[in-house]
Amino acid sequence: MSMSTTYSIRLMLAGLAAALLLGACSQPPQSAAPSGAPVAQARTGAGEPQEGHAAGEGGAREIRMDADALQAAGIRTAPVEAGVPGEQVRAPGEVLDDAYGTTLITPRVVSLVLRRHVRLGDEVAAGAPLATLTSVEVSDAQAELRSAEQEWKRVSALGREAVAGRRIAEAKIALDRARAKARAYGLPGAAGGDASGQFTLSAPHAGRITEDAFVVGERIEPGRTLYRLVDESVVWVDAKLPAGTVGRIPAGSTATIVAGGARLSGTVLRSAHRTSEATRNAVVRIEVPNADDRLHGGDYVEVFLDAEGGPGTPAPAVPNSAMVQMDGETVVFRRDDDGAFEPVPVRTGEVVGDATVIREGLKAGDTVVVEGAFEMKAQLLKAQLGEGHGH
Repeated sequence: MSMSTTYSIRLMLAGLAAALLLGACSQPPQSAAPSGAPVAQARTGAGEPQEGHAAGEGGAREIRMDADALQAAGIRTAPVEAGVPGEQVRAPGEVLDDAYGTTLITPRVVSLVLRRHVRLGDEVAAGAPLATLTSVEVSDAQAELRSAEQEWKRVSALGREAVAGRRIAEAKIALDRARAKARAYGLPGAAGGDASGQFTLSAPHAGRITEDAFVVGERIEPGRTLYRLVDESVVWVDAKLPAGTVGRIPAGSTATIVAGGARLSGTVLRSAHRTSEATRNAVVRIEVPNADDRLHGGDYVEVFLDAEGGPGTPAPAVPNSAMVQMDGETVVFRRDDDGAFEPVPVRTGEVVGDATVIREGLKAGDTVVVEGAFEMKAQLLKAQLGEGHGH
């Protein structure tokens, strides 16, 4: 075989090898996902969705998930329903002592504390002794009352035959004046014992001692509070609501108070006729029976109020679980006409039980993610980061 013939055969073999190599490269790559497996697709908003991986370079703003993928991720969708922003409104509340069942125990004259009979936190019955004090003014009032009583008994026993009518009238007036003075000092209207100046402050009603602000031997001025006595069988709860919502809470309606896992029923007494300049909130006051002593002044609770329907077009509402935070905004995942999910910024309104009124961003009939919104957010963030990229 000549050298030229050998060279020609080598050229033919090289050309055949090149053709085979080009044919192999032109075959499409096989998908790594098994047939029938749930697949999430993400797209950037320009061009076709990238199946089987996330379109990270474009910053995905939409994501597709088939029915199997949604079920596997625990994601559920539902249409947005239009409902009157009412039925039940949730608000923060603060427990207050019932002012109608609260009494400040104070002396009415300058006094010195001799001894106490109860302590902070004690429960007392009506009429129970609280503290014993002494006072010079009280001693004078006691002596005056005894003298007036004795004079009245004397002239009354003699009768009008022996005593002039004017003398009897003067004795009666002196007795009435002495009794009035004794009552003004917090003493009984009848003399008892000697004129020692000692007197005892008693509980005007049953309750608990919630303040104890003195020591034995202290000089107490008139009006100075020694004890605060509170009947805790009933408490008040002040719920703070937006001014526009307060008008839909009627007096006499039912309210539910949630504190420490317990649910207590109350009744709306009234709503405030003044709006806070700082918060633009108004107060609704609720009366709550407190038989189990669960609530105490200063406690913070959660309040659910029955509200009347407001006028105008009903506003859409979504479950609280449908909302997540993204890029500093509150968003809800809405399914578009092509079946893709996109995060839609919304402006929220009142909280109505387990749902929130949406003022802007959604309309009735929109299909949104109501369960699994955090999982949907995670899928979108993965798409934006480019995780699972197959190239």
